[in-house]
Amino acid sequence: MTSLRKLGPSDLEVFPLALGGNVFGWTADRTQSFAVLDAYTAAGGNFIDTADSYSVWVEGNKGGESETIIGQWIKERGNRSDVVIATKVSQHPDFQGLSAANIKAAADASLKRLGTDYIDLYYTHFDKPEVPVEEIIGALDELVRAGKVRHIAASNISAERLQASLDFSDREGLARYAVLQPHYNLVSRDTYEGALRDVAERYGLAAVPYFALASGFLTGKYRPGATVDSARAQGAAKHLETERGRKVLAALDEVARAHDAEVATVALAWLAAEPTVAAPIASARTVEQLPALLAVAELRLTDAEIAQLTRASA
Repeated sequence: MTSLRKLGPSDLEVFPLALGGNVFGWTADRTQSFAVLDAYTAAGGNFIDTADSYSVWVEGNKGGESETIIGQWIKERGNRSDVVIATKVSQHPDFQGLSAANIKAAADASLKRLGTDYIDLYYTHFDKPEVPVEEIIGALDELVRAGKVRHIAASNISAERLQASLDFSDREGLARYAVLQPHYNLVSRDTYEGALRDVAERYGLAAVPYFALASGFLTGKYRPGATVDSARAQGAAKHLETERGRKVLAALDEVARAHDAEVATVALAWLAAEPTVAAPIASARTVEQLPALLAVAELRLTDAEIAQLTRASA
């Protein structure tokens, strides 16, 4: 049985891999999504990450498709209390921004799509610097007090705004961010390391990185001359053109061989070994893609291997 990890100062305990819901309603239809969710939870997974805007970028979609599918799955399986559901506010076409009124209206819409009366972890998806942190935290605190949200979190926020938010929460005795969701992986380290990570460390926040596999590049399937059938292929393949990308792949290959592991598992294990990281996020559109992701729960890299990967990604 894989041991669960505590999410910062919250009372939430999660599997060391969060299942990304961005593909539900996009590259995975309802049937595929149900199969992936079933396989993930059957393996001990309990942490599902989505957002109210997923997957508005698909022609014909309005946003909320991922939440709707997850809500239907929870209803059919009757397992709401067994899973930790994280969703986000600020990007849905009908609920843009982080005004107090919008945060509360968007939360109600997410609750309806998810078919539940509480959200375990509610993120501000993209910070809106024009909105005072006092207004944002005040609205989130109201949701917590109303029992609609258990814990609050932030994604895509600067170190300065995160610090100001935490200071205000502490000063006023209001709900405080427990989790940070940064863009972070072996080929994108400065998006988290530095001032942002310093704040997370200082306040004991748990990091739950997105783009943990760099849109698929860190699965190892992108190689010179290889053609990959994926909606994200163009974004992932660009890393092959950089010296860092090639060095990281070479180091991943070497460590993966030593453990008889998949390249993706090693890339996730490097993230999971970072002291502030509780669970990287990775998505799977098919059940076949899951084993390499789930294996991060059991893979332990040596200090030398972590150092080797860190050097390659410098």
